[in-house]
Amino acid sequence: MTDAALIGRATAPDLHVMTYNIRRRVPGNRPGSPDRWTTRKHLVERILAAEQPTVVGVQEALTDQADFVAEALGPRYRWVGDGRDPSGRGEKCPIYYDAERLQITEWRQRALSSTPEHHGSRSWGNVTRRILVSAEFTDLVTSNRLLVFNTHLDHLSRRSRRHSAHMIVRLARAAIAADPDAAVVVLGDFNADERSPAHQTLTDGGTLHDAWEAAAEQVTPLFGTFSNYRGRRPGGRRIDHILVGGAVEVSRTAINVTRFDGRAASDHEPVQAVLRAGSGSAGGSRVLP
Repeated sequence: MTDAALIGRATAPDLHVMTYNIRRRVPGNRPGSPDRWTTRKHLVERILAAEQPTVVGVQEALTDQADFVAEALGPRYRWVGDGRDPSGRGEKCPIYYDAERLQITEWRQRALSSTPEHHGSRSWGNVTRRILVSAEFTDLVTSNRLLVFNTHLDHLSRRSRRHSAHMIVRLARAAIAADPDAAVVVLGDFNADERSPAHQTLTDGGTLHDAWEAAAEQVTPLFGTFSNYRGRRPGGRRIDHILVGGAVEVSRTAINVTRFDGRAASDHEPVQAVLRAGSGSAGGSRVLP
């Protein structure tokens, strides 16, 4: 029996996008801990199998976890993204996509640092290496262009988050200038809420917009997106975000606080949105400030 979907698989011209910090596997958790990957990975699988997003950006995935997510999504899906360490190992921010719907044309990974092409580099005050993965797609049904970014901003350094936000905005602005009919989507765990300097940097100026605020319909109430395995947090802080720019409309958005017999699949809640991209979407309207 399949679990009920909050949104479920989208049909053209709609695109279903999701951002999901699945929490890295940590060794040595005591038996019964809600953080044990061996227990909760099957809950992650149930969410992904039910929702079947067209694109999902995952954060904190170690190699075995990234492989598990691919299996959970099923054979239609492919993914891109390397580990954040200089060797290519370590935590990943992979982008998964439905290959029956989207054709990937290019992807790349940058370090969130002053030397972004130097894999594994770090600066701006963050001790932990941070990365930005981007992928360009052509919609096989509508022929619309889609550019997706996926990231995990630093959890300690405000300076790092702010500089990272500036980099993302510059890249998004350049992409929209190069192809005004393309849709741009930024997925990620920002470690910062909608009132933070990092979020304001990302959304000031009109290049990018918060999908939660831009959506025609919010399918769920506002919940905090970091629960730390506790119960649902109505009205809490949103630190996981979907941002959009360019030729795109946001019809629905949701924060998925599904629990299985009271258990959470991760310490973060998935955030989801339904988009229409490109000049052929509902008259080619763009998201408004």
